[in-house]
Amino acid sequence: MSENSGSWSRRGFLGASAAGAAVAADMTGLNVLQNPVLASELKQQGKRVILLWLAGGASQLETFDPKPGRSTGGPFRAIKTSVPGVEISELMPKMATRLSKYTTIIRSLDTKNADHGGAARLMHLGRRDEPTVKYPDLGAVLARELGRVDSQVPDYVSFYTATEGRGSAVSQSGFLGARYNAMFLTEGNVPPNLRKLDEISDLDHQQRGELRDLLSKRFAAGRQSASLGSHNESYARVRGLMASEQLFDISKEPQSIRDKYGPTLFGEQCLVARRLVEAGVPFVKISRAWWDSHGQNFETHLELVTELDNVMSALLDDLSERGLLENTLVVTLSEFGRTPSINSSLGRDHFASAWSSSLSGCGVKAGSVYGASDDDGREVKDGKIGAAELFATIYRAVGIDHRKDYHIGARPIPLTDPGTKHVAEVLS
Repeated sequence: MSENSGSWSRRGFLGASAAGAAVAADMTGLNVLQNPVLASELKQQGKRVILLWLAGGASQLETFDPKPGRSTGGPFRAIKTSVPGVEISELMPKMATRLSKYTTIIRSLDTKNADHGGAARLMHLGRRDEPTVKYPDLGAVLARELGRVDSQVPDYVSFYTATEGRGSAVSQSGFLGARYNAMFLTEGNVPPNLRKLDEISDLDHQQRGELRDLLSKRFAAGRQSASLGSHNESYARVRGLMASEQLFDISKEPQSIRDKYGPTLFGEQCLVARRLVEAGVPFVKISRAWWDSHGQNFETHLELVTELDNVMSALLDDLSERGLLENTLVVTLSEFGRTPSINSSLGRDHFASAWSSSLSGCGVKAGSVYGASDDDGREVKDGKIGAAELFATIYRAVGIDHRKDYHIGARPIPLTDPGTKHVAEVLS
């Protein structure tokens, strides 16, 4: 299976699902946002993850691990946060006031790969593929573990609308199969092919569905067929997905909410992400490109970190005010960080030896900081972890035992490499 082979279409979904998907529901009339019973159930039981993927490699020194006063520190100051003794970049004043409420910082990632392609795969899969085994990415695993069999909405939605770095935008369901591929959006905020054709009226659309149901029931009468049942279930799921178009339409949101997220595409997509998790989508990835600042690092980060600070704080506030954050984990992650040293173009290059990530919300001990880099940020001096430990921590935060096994035939495939330990210190 190739990267991004999950680019989604109704026809593709039907074809893949008819081969073995197990989903079922009568999806007509989807209106989950206004269904208080379903919304309440989701708030009580559903675990969700939103990944803010900072494509190209965000600088830890201009975000969560500043080095003020050092030759590697750059021009931006460190500022105090709501957690005593913890400072972050002055480019993140809004998150500084929210750290104790929502967020834990991990400052000790050492992932040993500073190549865009290989590092992006590692930080999506949590491990490296084997020659004969394609592993599912984080979104596919969470779609499998957190999705509901009778879901009316997609299980895995991924936005990557920039062109820079899209070739490294890993989306791979691996051995879990096409059922857990992403709905991969590259052209806009609304999936293509969801709308019925304009020349078909609502009445025609309804009557065609009723006719199809009548003929299907007659055909199925007296027949026992797993493939027949699977096809009917897949058809019902597609109808539900068609009805979910409204979830991607932020014009339904009050202007005051839209203003908090801001007018940028990243802000709008994060607002869509909130609508999706509210409706029960277990995994949403929003990719913001392009952080690869080999030149003019500080101008690039002034723009991108300022936007991240505003959008991330708005997202966390919004989730919290709706009672969703206790069941929704928000992760910031890149393929690697940036070098402590500043090159002759005032840039920072690729760096995987001591960089940062953040976890907010579900299952997280807010206000905690795990690990540390040395005074100049050149290496980890305390609490070194790799991709496997980070993934194990994410799984644990949403209630998944990272030591569980899947199976390919009789062969057990552990969710994370054997012996991997999660970071218990950042979990509540």
